[in-house]
Amino acid sequence: MTHKIARVSFIFVFLFVMPRADGATVKLFLKDGSYQLVSSYEVRGDRVRYYSLERSQWEEVPKSLVDFEATQKAEEDAKAQQKRALDEAKQIEQERYEKAENQGYEVAPGVRLPQEEGVYSLDGMRVVRLIQSSAEVTTDKKRVALMVAVPGPFLKSRSLVLLPGPKAAVRLGQYLPVFYVQSADGLGAKLELIKVKPGKQARLVETVESRGGVGKPAELRAAVPLERTQVAPGVYKLTPNRALEPGEYALGELIQQKLNLDLWDFGIGATPGK
Repeated sequence: MTHKIARVSFIFVFLFVMPRADGATVKLFLKDGSYQLVSSYEVRGDRVRYYSLERSQWEEVPKSLVDFEATQKAEEDAKAQQKRALDEAKQIEQERYEKAENQGYEVAPGVRLPQEEGVYSLDGMRVVRLIQSSAEVTTDKKRVALMVAVPGPFLKSRSLVLLPGPKAAVRLGQYLPVFYVQSADGLGAKLELIKVKPGKQARLVETVESRGGVGKPAELRAAVPLERTQVAPGVYKLTPNRALEPGEYALGELIQQKLNLDLWDFGIGATPGK
């Protein structure tokens, strides 16, 4: 990119619209309020060229249609949200490994669950409480508009379910973790273990595809089979049927085969930033 900058006041804008080199997920906002989910973008004359994560290809729009201020604000908000999540993780560092309660269910000799409801993992001889995180659904609004204009069974719309941040705050050291779900409503019978795809600023949980309004939307996710046993009233034991690879995971509740967006996320491997 070889634009000449004639005035100092243009330098900030020039730097802001340079293509992203880190592959981060960016919401490129348009002035009509919609946005494109992109990995990078750049200004070329009166056009803005971007790489669409929805369609995995380069596309262009007129520069006059792009809301750079909203795009920058969205990036700053995403960074602030990630920082808040990490700060929260630091605050609960001492609480992650729950002290055993004498009255809780015994998960190992001398190790018991707390009395409170929640999702826990036995990490060695320590009980770790998993943190619940909220995922976000991002929609390709341009494709939805096209489907409305040209209805037909051959056009697909796709949404992405994303967790904020590149890694979960909770890290487990066991490659074959055992989970205990303590809940009065039988939550343990409805949880699914999902392999999450990490990115620079977000983690992909699943994609939701529909074809021109025909049939039910398909939810596509990398589920890991679980062995499930009710070990006590209100307590379920969940064990993956194989050792987990290092990476990002989440436990999610299925409600009539649809995934609840409030997930218990964790990672197998190093603490974020290490």
